[in-house]
Amino acid sequence: MTLRNRILVLLAAVAALAVVATASVLHASARAERRNEAQPGGPRITAGRITLTDPGRLVFRNMAWGPHRDELTTVPASNPAGPRIASGLKCLRFYASSGTGVCLQAVHGTVTDTYRALILDAHLKETARYDVPGIPSRARVSPTGHFAAWTAFVGGDSYAGTNFSTRAAIVDTRTGRLTPSLESFRILKDGHAYHAADVNFWGVTFAADDRTFYATLATKGKTYLVKGDLKARTVTTLHTNVECPSLSPDGTRIAFKKRVPGLPKDAPWHLYVLDLRTMRETSLAESRSVDDQAVWRDNHMIVYALPGDYGADLYEVAADGTGKARRISTAAVSPAYIAVP
Repeated sequence: MTLRNRILVLLAAVAALAVVATASVLHASARAERRNEAQPGGPRITAGRITLTDPGRLVFRNMAWGPHRDELTTVPASNPAGPRIASGLKCLRFYASSGTGVCLQAVHGTVTDTYRALILDAHLKETARYDVPGIPSRARVSPTGHFAAWTAFVGGDSYAGTNFSTRAAIVDTRTGRLTPSLESFRILKDGHAYHAADVNFWGVTFAADDRTFYATLATKGKTYLVKGDLKARTVTTLHTNVECPSLSPDGTRIAFKKRVPGLPKDAPWHLYVLDLRTMRETSLAESRSVDDQAVWRDNHMIVYALPGDYGADLYEVAADGTGKARRISTAAVSPAYIAVP
């Protein structure tokens, strides 16, 4: 091939790549514009005010396309598929209890995104702000509203594999005292102090005593349910193969996702409930793999997210293993139930 022909081939290749790149940019731009337009058949959403002390409400991140996408929205807990009220506040992850909320946000930069955690009062007004070291994945507030926790990926972006690293932080919402990582807590494993460079924590859930919490500890290729003590600054292993624990309102059981042999590597989990007194596991009637930190609607029902047409849908299933799972809301994630006093 002559030099001239080589140059022509190179120019043609460059031109083809430019066409592909331009088409990709235009497609992404068009999709972004569609995301800002309400879709036929989607939920009815109107702007309004949300209060985190309004009992009998369900608050969540709205995933429906349109002008209120990613905003915190609310519906009656008794009608989760009903019309939504949108707050204007956008969150990637959210949780609330006793008039305190935590909102994990992305801050979009020219080169890269950064992330932050906002502590909110009952009217969604920011009371404190903290840097988050990676992509937010989990958020919780204690039953009293006195503590908030969040987990972020700081290496990798999926719990499904093994090549990831997380940071789990806890803050006292009254004093602002921040524990940036649970890795600073003393670990008691099988009755002995434990140290390892590969320790990871995620999925904090709080008890009502403002002292006890539970979380996942991962090390040496295994995961453990740990019971934490905020005053003693210790965590103690309780049970193996537990991820993303969620404590029941009565404090007696943990809902969690468990890796089950034989399931696909990218979808390896099944939902279970663990009785903390007997350590007996109950498999729940959800056949699909759930990559979420479930929420207790009450002491009898578990609520969680699964992939949907616009990101995620909410489902519920009985905590005793009976019945079957059912979808309760489309285009929604990160639910928080505002309890009736």
